[in-house]
Amino acid sequence: MYKLKITTLVENTAGEHHALINEHGISFLVEKDDHRILFDTGQSDAYLFNAMQLNIDMSKVDNVVLSHGHYDHSGGFRYLSEVAEYYHVWMGESFFDEKYGIRGTACDYLGNNFDETFLIDNKIPYTFISSQTQEIIPGIYTVTSFPRKHDEEKPNPRFVIKKNTTFTTDLFDDEILLAIETKKGMVVLLGCAHPGMMNMLDTVKEAFKKPIVAVLGGTHLVEAKGERLQKSLEYLQDPELDIAGVSHCTGKEAMEKLKESNQRYVHNMTGTSFFFE
Repeated sequence: MYKLKITTLVENTAGEHHALINEHGISFLVEKDDHRILFDTGQSDAYLFNAMQLNIDMSKVDNVVLSHGHYDHSGGFRYLSEVAEYYHVWMGESFFDEKYGIRGTACDYLGNNFDETFLIDNKIPYTFISSQTQEIIPGIYTVTSFPRKHDEEKPNPRFVIKKNTTFTTDLFDDEILLAIETKKGMVVLLGCAHPGMMNMLDTVKEAFKKPIVAVLGGTHLVEAKGERLQKSLEYLQDPELDIAGVSHCTGKEAMEKLKESNQRYVHNMTGTSFFFE
């Protein structure tokens, strides 16, 4: 009997259900026991439209986990208050940092479309996560503070934080993942994996002392080349990993190579669901 269902409410790619809206971003709904946890919200209210098409009642969402403060992961959050009755929000400590992308001499704002005042004014309870692992409901954890053990997973200097008049490289200290216990091992949901997919998954393995049986979400291998890309692809060949359901910012080259070489790979698209015991 399946005890856990994870549905991709929105992702870059259109799936089999042609009535759904796809967009650059990601949003998962986790259904376990009587709980519904929303992990990221895409960039708009498309995830809510898609949930309706999939016959999912979003008024029953009780927890929201926002992986990091980029628009394509948090942009749809403010629309949830129009449909959901009560939910607690979980974020990294620097979630509201002012995030930009650098293009030569130009800057593009990439951050959130709401701030802490929005949460207060709308009486939405929230927590800034400070511990490396935090159990939010039985068997479901947030994980953050990832040791940077893989030297090839370097910060991208294109992503910066603006504080007053100063720009500094964004190390994505706010980024968190969701780790879910199942009968066989841990299922991990990634937003973009800016701190490095291997760094993040190693942290889960060390924290829980259990195998990772599924990885879903974004890996940001779109920017990986050469040795880093090859090592990342080899990492996903872990024999204990049953599902490599990565997409979003994983990039065309990485996904094509995974499709060719990794039997566990599945292109996780808008509307895709996964079931676990």
